[in-house]
Amino acid sequence: MNTKILGTTGEEVATNYLKKSGYKILARNYSNQIGEIDIIAKEKGTIVFVEVKARSSLAFGFPREAVGSVKQERIRKIATSYLKETKNIGLPCRFDVVEILGEKLTHIKNAF
Repeated sequence: MNTKILGTTGEEVATNYLKKSGYKILARNYSNQIGEIDIIAKEKGTIVFVEVKARSSLAFGFPREAVGSVKQERIRKIATSYLKETKNIGLPCRFDVVEILGEKLTHIKNAF
């Protein structure tokens, strides 16, 4: 499976998982001039910015390892822009990673 299809499928799986877990999906593939956030959701009054990483094997390491410090900083900047744009700057927020490795999904809350 090519990486584009794997990524799109992973985002769909992650979205369905979050919905079933009680999250309200606010946006998918939110983008601005800085970059993109895969999923923005709300859980019990907290805005959750979710980065989805999917891989079919461990050949290149765990998917979560692809969310390094540079990627984290970019996501923080995009998130700040989103909060300002939607006038939600005062709400609590957190950054999660949903890792999909083959058929296994791991939700890492407060990943960074």
